[in-house]
Amino acid sequence: MRVGITGHRGLNKEVEAQVRALLDKAVSRYEAAELVAISCIADGPDTWFAEAVLKRGGRLEVVIPATEYRAGLPERHHEAYDRLMSRAAEVHETGMNESTSEAHQAGSEILVGLAEELLAVWDGMPARGFGGTADVVAYAERTGVALRVLWPESASR
Repeated sequence: MRVGITGHRGLNKEVEAQVRALLDKAVSRYEAAELVAISCIADGPDTWFAEAVLKRGGRLEVVIPATEYRAGLPERHHEAYDRLMSRAAEVHETGMNESTSEAHQAGSEILVGLAEELLAVWDGMPARGFGGTADVVAYAERTGVALRVLWPESASR
C-alpha cells in the first residue's frame, strides 16, 4: 500500500503527541512489508509518519519540491531530514529550484499522484497560504485518491 502524508507544521507539544499517536495507529493498520510512505519529510507530520513507517519495517519514498527545499526548513530539522533522506528507497523531484509555495504544491501533487491513499493531518480549515494542507486535500479529492483525515478531537493549531 502506497500512502502519502500531508499535514500542518508548527503544532504545539500537546497536539504533536496526539497526532503522533494517531499516525502510529494509522500505520498499524497496514501490512508493514507492503507499506510505502510517500513524504516530503518536512518538520511535523511528514517526518513523524515517515519515522513510524520505517520503525514498522515499511519503505520510504521522498518527494523534494525544490533544490533549495532543505535550506528553507528549520535548521533544527536538518538532522532528521538528512537521516530520512539516507533511508529513502526512491527520491522524486519536481525539477524546480526555488522553494516557493508553487514548488510545494507541485511536490504535493507528485506525492498524491504516487499514493493510493493520502493521510491528512488537517483541522478542516482553509490553507493559510497556497500549497497548504487544505490545498493538498482538495487536490487529492479532485483526482480521486482515497483520503483519511487525522485530527485530534478538540485540538487547535
